[in-house]
Amino acid sequence: MTNKVELISSIPLFSSLPRNEIENLAATLHTRHYLLGTILFEEGAADTKCFIVQEGQVEIIKSLGTPDERILAVREYGTILGEMSIFMPTKEHTASVRALTPLTVLEITRTKFDALLHKQPAMAYEIARMTSEYLDESENLTILDLRQKNLELTRAYEELKAAQEQIIEKELLEKELQIARTIQQSILPQVIPQFEALQCGALMVPARSIGGDFYDFIPMDDDRLGVVVGDVSDKGVPSALYMALTYSLVRAEASHKADPGETLRSVNQHLLDINASDMFVTLLYGVINTHTGVFNYARAGQLLPILAAAGGRQLPVPHQLGQALGLLEEPVLDEQQIKLPPNGCLLLFSDGLTDAMDQQGDFFGSDRLCTILAENQQVTSKDICQIIWQAIQEYSQGVPQTDDFTIAALHWKPNNKQ
Repeated sequence: MTNKVELISSIPLFSSLPRNEIENLAATLHTRHYLLGTILFEEGAADTKCFIVQEGQVEIIKSLGTPDERILAVREYGTILGEMSIFMPTKEHTASVRALTPLTVLEITRTKFDALLHKQPAMAYEIARMTSEYLDESENLTILDLRQKNLELTRAYEELKAAQEQIIEKELLEKELQIARTIQQSILPQVIPQFEALQCGALMVPARSIGGDFYDFIPMDDDRLGVVVGDVSDKGVPSALYMALTYSLVRAEASHKADPGETLRSVNQHLLDINASDMFVTLLYGVINTHTGVFNYARAGQLLPILAAAGGRQLPVPHQLGQALGLLEEPVLDEQQIKLPPNGCLLLFSDGLTDAMDQQGDFFGSDRLCTILAENQQVTSKDICQIIWQAIQEYSQGVPQTDDFTIAALHWKPNNKQ
């Protein structure tokens, strides 16, 4: 009882009451206990009672259970809860109240509150003062909340604006890359030369939108055809630009030099004169005589070609050191001459074929290329390129392509008079 009297006396609303009035009020109040998380009042719900917090804490909440939920205040010992609803015509609570800890409260009914107010009309002034304070507090919290939401909206708008600019920039970049891809594809031969005794095919599939690999077929005269396969270091736009440069240089030098080695040495010098990016290119350039099947070539760091007989059996290819172009003043070139066997096949390719990996990280390798050649002796040069590309895709089992795929195939099929 003593604790109740002290509690009521500490509350400004009741502090002006006579001692006996406070004791009478304390004697009529019921003690209630609530668990942590209990909802004492719900915003908008009607009620005819209020509480005085005796032990524990509560939180005052607006828009409970909605995205706009926010905590207005935390109240504890000596706080009156729900008294505003008693004076509202509809008896509705203006906020929700939830137990923040296990809670002990004193319950006051509307009837008791009305009776006390009639006996002590001076309480009305205190109620008006409390109401004003609560309204000021609520208004200040609302203003702070609106300012915070305004800041969040401003930040969200700026982030959205930045994201939209990035999307536009990305779309422009993708459009430019698509144009670059179209241009790069147009650089490659649109029509691959074919001869009575020599059948040619090629395929290039970049790992990105654009790549650094390339191939070319350069008609020299009625009997000779220049063949090029190249692989520029790195990927993407820089390698594509370097590829276009190298492609043009090889064509220009091949047009007035008969020897493949001399052609590549001249290309190397041009690359050194204009290369400021430390890039380089591996190349295999050769000239095949369509009547004799003799292939004279120079290899600058490119993979060894694969030479297969009519039955698919792999034939040895002589070789020595061959260094890439664009790095050294006088690179060592692997200059060789081989002769294609009748109905045999010569494959020139980049390391995007042999270095393709499966899900276990194992390389495709060159042995599988020879096996594919042996199993597809009757197909055209164009078809064998597609078959090899399909075989690599099946081998990779969904592993992303990490390097450009480039291949050129030559089938020499002399008639009986040759």
